[in-house]
Amino acid sequence: MKRVVFALIVVLMTAGIANADVVLTFQGLQNNEEILNYYNGGYGSGGSGPGPNYGIVFGSESLAVLSRSAGGSGNNYNQPSGSDMGLLFYPGGSGADIMNVAAGFTTGFSFYSSSQEGGTVTVYSGLNGTGTVLATLTVLTTPQGSTDGGNVTGYYSVWDPVGTTFSGTAESVDFSGAVAYADTFFDAVTLGSSTPNPVPLPATILLLGPGLVGLAAIRRRFKR
Repeated sequence: MKRVVFALIVVLMTAGIANADVVLTFQGLQNNEEILNYYNGGYGSGGSGPGPNYGIVFGSESLAVLSRSAGGSGNNYNQPSGSDMGLLFYPGGSGADIMNVAAGFTTGFSFYSSSQEGGTVTVYSGLNGTGTVLATLTVLTTPQGSTDGGNVTGYYSVWDPVGTTFSGTAESVDFSGAVAYADTFFDAVTLGSSTPNPVPLPATILLLGPGLVGLAAIRRRFKR
């Protein structure tokens, strides 16, 4: 009986991991640190890590920026995820403002954005912005936010939820259409859903709840 219960728990946990939405809030990184392989089980440019192994790699122009209210240099504030970190790209024309997901992801893509000029974010079927365009997301211009503690540190504090569904499997996201002059912050970047999830619950927990109820029922039957 114990072996059966253990096997079922393993199945439930594995299914939870496979079906979980991946939400990136950039916590665990340092101010102005290039994200690089942090979400590939590796490290950011400043040595932060190892991070979660989601198989996600960012180009060298992607930075995690800590808000000034938390002691950093960014004028990002009031992020929906509750994190003091925002994702910011400094465009250098090298095509390094792309997020690659080698294993691919399906269903949808979403995020929160705060932007002076707006723009677009494009989802591709291939790595490095190649293959078929699966979706194009429009980043809207957001108004200047309120000040934080009397200091103008919260210019990017009004956040717009952006998301879309798509068919097929995506392997990369190109942020270059919305990063001109580094005027857009991103938060709660969500893979697998058209709605950004600022406070994700692990899918293993969501599945283990009803799963354990089922296991209890199975155990009662074995006792009988």
